[in-house]
Amino acid sequence: MHVSPDASPASRAAQAIRVWDLPTRLFHWLLTVLVVFSFVTAKVGGRWLDWHFYSGYAILTLLVFRLLWGFAGNRYARFASFVRGPRAVVDYVRGGPTSAGHNPLGALAVLLFLAALLLQGVTGLFTSDDIASEGPLLKLVSSDLGALLARVHRWNEKVLIAMVVLHLGAVAYYQWGRGRDLIVPMIRGDQHHAGLAGRDDALLRWRAAVLFAVAAGLVGWIVNL
Repeated sequence: MHVSPDASPASRAAQAIRVWDLPTRLFHWLLTVLVVFSFVTAKVGGRWLDWHFYSGYAILTLLVFRLLWGFAGNRYARFASFVRGPRAVVDYVRGGPTSAGHNPLGALAVLLFLAALLLQGVTGLFTSDDIASEGPLLKLVSSDLGALLARVHRWNEKVLIAMVVLHLGAVAYYQWGRGRDLIVPMIRGDQHHAGLAGRDDALLRWRAAVLFAVAAGLVGWIVNL
């Protein structure tokens, strides 16, 4: 059970509040599955590379949606609510207070993750296995530029693997080192915190559906250039 956004301060302090709306949670877990699937299909190769490309298009769609949702989601999904400057990150590392949603260090990790995934998805549109599979936009660039983008795609894969390992380590640290559960709230949506609850109603979810359709249409248009 979560508290409504207009609940009194006393009730907010005593109960769990809705932090992660359903669209944000679906984005997180779908992205997780697709990133793993993309990694596996790339390593298997062969005819699975076609599925690797399809997975990449789906990831790009999710990323475009998340960028839009960063301006249209509930209070905890919006970039304005959790993106902070270097001073806030340093203060938090030195023992600053926790907050509902992303802390300043977690917010920095989110931005870096989104940037790395976008780089991987975009460069993937220009890659080829030199046998049977190639990105839909490879023909739009020169062979030299295509080769460069393919190298960036391979190098960035290692960056993403390192970021995933760090992310899992951070989750484990908060889970068992600081006693703060990050997994269940991303499943159920609620956190125990004395803050304002975020929206997660039907209207918000319809807005998410419309923005997801826009993201899918944009990625589909790019893929078919």
